[in-house]
Amino acid sequence: MQIHLLSLMAGARQATGTVVIIDVYRAFTTAAVALHAGAACIILVDNPQKALELRRSGQCDRCFGEVGGVKVPGFDFGNSPHELSRAEVRGKTLVQSTSAGTRGATAAGANAVLYVAALVNASATARSILAAAPAEVSLVAMGTGGEERSEEDELCSLYLRNLLHGRRPDPAAIRALLLSSCDSAKFGDPQLPHFDPRDRDIALEVNSIPFAVQIHTQGDLLVAVPD
Repeated sequence: MQIHLLSLMAGARQATGTVVIIDVYRAFTTAAVALHAGAACIILVDNPQKALELRRSGQCDRCFGEVGGVKVPGFDFGNSPHELSRAEVRGKTLVQSTSAGTRGATAAGANAVLYVAALVNASATARSILAAAPAEVSLVAMGTGGEERSEEDELCSLYLRNLLHGRRPDPAAIRALLLSSCDSAKFGDPQLPHFDPRDRDIALEVNSIPFAVQIHTQGDLLVAVPD
């Protein structure tokens, strides 16, 4: 298996083979949590206007996500795994728009096999990929806004690569390393109230969700479901 480590929007556009778009803080932690809470599926879009239009047209029940880390006006929920873990989403069709993760997914959407992932479902994602035994895998760390690398996404990418190679890296060591990272420091900063420290804590519960999240195309829509 040939594994490519890529980053940011440029990496999403050039990804080939089976593609995994990674966003730990917070997009695909939040998506996995919402699906674990019973959401039927999540439509991924690259801007908030598309999300709101899908809700207006009745193609989804709830919108969630962010711009610049902040909940979009008119959205039902922010980009918060803690919030989604407590929301009533069972059986609902959701739509998600974020500054990095969902933009990366839509940029890579032409690929035949596409996953979105975070640390919470890294092992499940690796198992799903290994079961299919693809010749080529691209791991794309989306970073901040899809334009600046972030420690949590780059480390998740390395963790996934190790799992795909059959190694057994220590999840506790990953969590400890990221707790002391600059990207984790924003959670709980009183000047950044939209970064809830409970979101960080959920995002660092490595392998807490037992399924991968795979993307299927329905017409011109990208739809995330548990795999």
